[in-house]
This record gives sequence, C-alpha cells and structure tokens, in this order.
Amino acid sequence: MANTFPPAFADLEPFADWAVPTERARYAKRMASTMEQLQTFYDTAFPRLEAGSAYLEQVRLDDIGEQDKNLLWLFCALVTVAFPIEAWRQARVPDSGAASIDAVVEPAV
Repeated sequence: MANTFPPAFADLEPFADWAVPTERARYAKRMASTMEQLQTFYDTAFPRLEAGSAYLEQVRLDDIGEQDKNLLWLFCALVTVAFPIEAWRQARVPDSGAASIDAVVEPAV
C-alpha cells in the first residue's frame, strides 16, 4: 500500500481523508465532521505544522510529488479547521445563517 504522505509524516496517515485538493471539498469535509473529529485532527496535525512547513519550503512546485501535494493539502485543511476549533467551538460560522465558501478559482499546484 502506498503512503499518502512523505515518510517523515507517516503519523498523519489516519487523517489522509483530509488531504483534499480544493477549498470547497475541505469546507464540505469540515461541515460534515463532528467537533470531536475536528478536534482530533487539529490536535494531531497542528503540532506537525512547523515541521511540515519547513519540509514543504524545500519542495519545488515545478516537480512536486503526490505525497508532498497531499501533505500541502492536509495543512490547507488544518487552516480550514483551525478557526472553528480555536475561536468558535463549532464547525459553522456563528450567527451567519446559511453562509458558505465558494471559491471561484483554486490556487494552481
């Protein structure tokens, strides 16, 4: 079985389903997750963010591999989850009604 992430980040494999390539999909995953699932993901991924950032800074985007892309997307998902965990304590934006995020264009990778 192929690893989703680079070997140094094998501890993040249980969260491979968070490595999704679009903002819309990450937002949908956040909204479909329980606060317990969000907290578990956050508690595991956040401490790895510094090492992950340092690792990804060494990767050239011109020849980025699948494992490195997955790691980048996982940390993008962490950003999507961070504010609900740190500030709101709920997946939805408080007092926002039916708010949603609709990205018109995704960043190129």
